Amino acid sequence: MLGVLFVTLQAIYAIITIMEEKLWNKEYLKVMTSNFLLFFAFYLLTPLLPIYLDAQFSADKHIIGVALSGYVVATLLIRPFSGYVVDSFNRKTVLSICFFFFFLCFAGYIGAGTLLMFAIVRTLHGIPFGATTVANSTVAIDTLPSSRRNEGVGYYGLSNNLAMAIAPSAGIYLYGLTNNFELLFWLSLILAMVGFFVTTRVKLPARAKVANKPKMSLDHFFLGRAWLMAINISLFGLCWGVMSNYVAIYGRESLGITDGTGIFFAILSGGLILSRLFGARQLRKGRIVQNCLRGVCLSTIGFALFAGAFGPWSFYLSALLVGLGNGQMYPAFLNMFLNVARHDQRGTANSSILISWDLGMGIGILLGGFIAEYTGYGAAFRLVAAAQAAGALLFALATRRFYLARKIEN
Repeated sequence: MLGVLFVTLQAIYAIITIMEEKLWNKEYLKVMTSNFLLFFAFYLLTPLLPIYLDAQFSADKHIIGVALSGYVVATLLIRPFSGYVVDSFNRKTVLSICFFFFFLCFAGYIGAGTLLMFAIVRTLHGIPFGATTVANSTVAIDTLPSSRRNEGVGYYGLSNNLAMAIAPSAGIYLYGLTNNFELLFWLSLILAMVGFFVTTRVKLPARAKVANKPKMSLDHFFLGRAWLMAINISLFGLCWGVMSNYVAIYGRESLGITDGTGIFFAILSGGLILSRLFGARQLRKGRIVQNCLRGVCLSTIGFALFAGAFGPWSFYLSALLVGLGNGQMYPAFLNMFLNVARHDQRGTANSSILISWDLGMGIGILLGGFIAEYTGYGAAFRLVAAAQAAGALLFALATRRFYLARKIEN
């Protein structure tokens, strides 16, 4: 009888503890705010930089592509080391240093007087951007109570989804009003500086030391335990890379839609935001695998509609379905990466999923352009639909079992 009473009291205490653990605590909100400002400052300029290079330096399309693509390579190269540094040193210090150099790079755009100097600044900007995104998301996880971590990871992505949905349109609108690139560079600099100061105010709990931690291994730079998950999400990144870069040309050539790109991305962003809001509730209940499976299935239907080019209705409906699907799939995958890593490997887990996604996107951009050059954009997007379906099958048949077998209770 006393034993039953003791167990009951323990259960009540555990429930009260969980209820008292706030998801929307001050530190978590600070990190979400800094993440929003980071992405807003960066993507405020992104759609305008090709116009700036053409107007300021009379650069042709090939040169513009080379000048702007350097940051992607730099970001991809720095991320494995970012995860190691974030896991090995004080995370707040690492985040503050990375964010400082991120905001400082915006001053480089203002001072770049030649095309070569601009290309160098843009490439160098990819280093603190890649490092800061890894550090910021890792710090966000540290601010979350363990009982709300799955849910918090889902909500965290809303900050960059909102920024990426609003910032490009805001940048284009402001440029249309002012016709002044320098004003936009200064605005991005100021927003990034505010984000830096927000990060300096974050307070993190002390990290527990890990006994018998290996001195040096590949797992310090890439999470080997998640190799199949990495392959799987790379397939989805490939599909996203082709769609996000060639949607405007495909819509014009296949459907005759000339001014629908903005609407397409608005619907896509709306789907991402809605699915993260509702999907986070499922993640809180621990339904990570189910959430991911639902997300990849929705995205597969969306990409099939997109490739089918049945009409404007399929073009816009596909944006909604891909947004809803990816908004559930990506947070679930991030939770899976975190759940197969030790708590001292959160930075590595974050960098590993970003490396996998970026690598898939890079391959998709190159492969999509190559196929489109010789067989047309229709064939490129039919291949994308097939790759998405293959990724969905891989997850359903192998990856989910792979994850469940390697899951660690941190």
